Amino acid sequence: MDWHRLPPLSALRAFAAYARSDSVSTAGAALNVSHAAISQQLRVLEKHMGIALLERRGRRMSLTPDGEILARALDEGFGQISAAVEALTGADAERALQLSTTPTFASAWLLPRMASFRAAHPAISLMIDPSADLRPLSPGGIDMALRYGNGDWPGLEAELFVRSPIAIVAAPGLIDDRRIDTPADLQGFHWLQEFGTNEATSWFAQYGIERDSGLGYTSLPGNLMLEAARQGQGIAILARVFAEPDIAAGRLRVLFEDTRSKGYWIVTRPGVARPPLKAFLTWLRREAAKT
Repeated sequence: MDWHRLPPLSALRAFAAYARSDSVSTAGAALNVSHAAISQQLRVLEKHMGIALLERRGRRMSLTPDGEILARALDEGFGQISAAVEALTGADAERALQLSTTPTFASAWLLPRMASFRAAHPAISLMIDPSADLRPLSPGGIDMALRYGNGDWPGLEAELFVRSPIAIVAAPGLIDDRRIDTPADLQGFHWLQEFGTNEATSWFAQYGIERDSGLGYTSLPGNLMLEAARQGQGIAILARVFAEPDIAAGRLRVLFEDTRSKGYWIVTRPGVARPPLKAFLTWLRREAAKT
């Protein structure tokens, strides 16, 4: 690395603060300097680099394509520096641990086990975001995610901790004595899938089958999807691990199973994990080993 070619750190900080807030005044407040000082540092940075980072239209400014590239790099770089400093010094230890996972995983797997974590770590605050969306992991934001898939999330570290195939299940009363030999035999049923996913559509497409569009789908949170399946309201598609108690009790019947290597993964950003995250990961791996 050629340190002499890098722009002044003060100019980079000013630009990163502006890019994050899209406001000179807000950036100045974040760095405890005047908005005039921010404007000056932005001009210093452009002069040093010899390119336009900002497009100015009267009193309004916006990032140029080059500015957007630099803004993303600085956000990532300063974010990693901040996370490492806070983790090493313990300055971030009091911030609540933020976790993103699906509603199904939260209600069916995580929450029933949380009492043991609370007993072992009563001082750690935890915020659980139950969403089917892939929330971004960022410094000062969500620390980790528990995601279903094959572990391929570029730029993030993934560790498989609960292996589970996808299962197609239904209440015995919904199927009755009908023969279900191939996926095509399920074309005429109503389907249930977790809100925010398209697993049912993808499953049929995998076998080259076109469903009866007149029957539709019902998308709803995972815990409600399971209850609807128990009541015989449709065929459900989900990770088998969540349906195991119902399968064992005879409330649900497995019709098909996708045995490809998939499951739930611990997903984190590269770098040093702060103490609350380390504690949660240790507990999570121990609980997964009991499954």
